[in-house]
Amino acid sequence: MKKMMIAGAGLAALVTLAWPAYGHDKHAHETYSAGEPGNPKKPSRTIQVEMSEMTYTPSRIEVKRGEQIRFVIRNVSKEDHEFLLATTEENLKHAEDMKKNPHMEHDDSNGVRLKRKKSAEIIWKFTKPGTFEYSCLIPDHRDYGMVGKVTVK
Repeated sequence: MKKMMIAGAGLAALVTLAWPAYGHDKHAHETYSAGEPGNPKKPSRTIQVEMSEMTYTPSRIEVKRGEQIRFVIRNVSKEDHEFLLATTEENLKHAEDMKKNPHMEHDDSNGVRLKRKKSAEIIWKFTKPGTFEYSCLIPDHRDYGMVGKVTVK
């Protein structure tokens, strides 16, 4: 009986450890293309981003390399939307995955999915120069224009 309890506890631990990877294996990032998660204890500039009916406001943002931004993201739409910060290529590839799994949730350092009338914050440090984007990968939303650009100088 004792061996069965130990085996059961071990199995439960393995399932618990594997669960996040099973549900969201595409989001296990060790590095990010657009920089890295920011430190909430360090200074940052706040940028408010509104998600409405297939648009972001603002749709273009400029930052300096090394700058830390606190994105305050509000969904003012009548439906769910996402904010996922990455390269265009990464977001296009991930959008294909989303077509297969449209209810996949995003709650990563570089992105979030929000129900209508909800808000969230992402603190991000832009460590690499270039042009990146934030987009909504819920099927068809990106195609309808739900894309914003971040230029890092």
